[in-house]
Amino acid sequence: MKKTILTAFAVAAACGTAALASTAQAADAPGVAFVYLGNPGDAGWTYAHDQGSKMAEQKFGNKIKITRVENVPESADSERVFRDLASKGNKIIFGSSFGYQDFELKVAKDFPDTVFLHATGYKKAPNFGTYDVRMYQGAYLAGVAAGYATKTNTLGFVASVPIPEVVRNINAYTLGARSVNPKVHTKVIWINSWFDPGKEKQAAETLIGQGADVLLQNTDSSATLATAEEKHVHAFGWDSNMKKFGPHAHLGSVEANWGVYYTAVIQQVLDGKWKNDPVWWGIPQKAVDLGDVNTADLSADAQKAVAAKREAIAGGKWDVFTGPIKDQSGAVKVPAGKTLTDPELQRLNWYVEGVDGSLPK
Repeated sequence: MKKTILTAFAVAAACGTAALASTAQAADAPGVAFVYLGNPGDAGWTYAHDQGSKMAEQKFGNKIKITRVENVPESADSERVFRDLASKGNKIIFGSSFGYQDFELKVAKDFPDTVFLHATGYKKAPNFGTYDVRMYQGAYLAGVAAGYATKTNTLGFVASVPIPEVVRNINAYTLGARSVNPKVHTKVIWINSWFDPGKEKQAAETLIGQGADVLLQNTDSSATLATAEEKHVHAFGWDSNMKKFGPHAHLGSVEANWGVYYTAVIQQVLDGKWKNDPVWWGIPQKAVDLGDVNTADLSADAQKAVAAKREAIAGGKWDVFTGPIKDQSGAVKVPAGKTLTDPELQRLNWYVEGVDGSLPK
């Protein structure tokens, strides 16, 4: 297998700098490229995608050659990265952040024989598809645990940017908590960034100061959990297992297993069976879960409730956004017996009952 790791600056030779690391082998194997917003590090969004790419690496061995490009901003710079990877003959290119969508799609139109796949997007072209995991299902399970664990009935959520993906997770967390504790309400602070440890820490401190004693995040660093540890409250990890950053605060981590998708779709492309239908996997496909649950700090009833909801979601007969669900004003947004469709979830722009404050415009 050939494996190459580049920084965003590297692609500039089209722009100029050399690979940070590379080993040459199986030069005729089809190229598979992963474009990352950040550096994988040891936790968070990019780490989770990188672990997924490593699962594919382990499965396919010398049948593919993998390139990873790190620290690529969600800007026109990403277009140059995607174009360079395509011009070098990669057969499959994964863009792992929402803000890449238009830039990746533009390049896809110029390279019809390359398969471009974009995480968390919604657009489509003959050689361009989207994929996501249902993190909101894991957020709901975290909410169930939080509903039992809270002593103040105030939860906190450190939010990144106000797009439907993040709103879903805030709502799911609140719905899960209120399913077992109707007194719960959730305070939200938006930091307008996916990764900013300083702002994440400040937001967590503010939420704790406002009485929140169980925190969840939709940001990439471990700062929220680490702050909860410092302040002696509880929190959850996000995207990957973050327990080591706050072992006493940690109630569990909402984990994404991108590897189950990456291995499946690479096989489909290699077999000539890939279709550009959107893919959105969750608990039933083992792509999401609330992992490493803190059995010492969660009661037996809490653990049973989490397990029961996980089983219900896994069975496919019930989902988080099954009605009745009310919005903040008390109006019924999802009637009893109805479940929001995927297109409705992808446009979600309102808070459920129990979320404090207003959604940024």
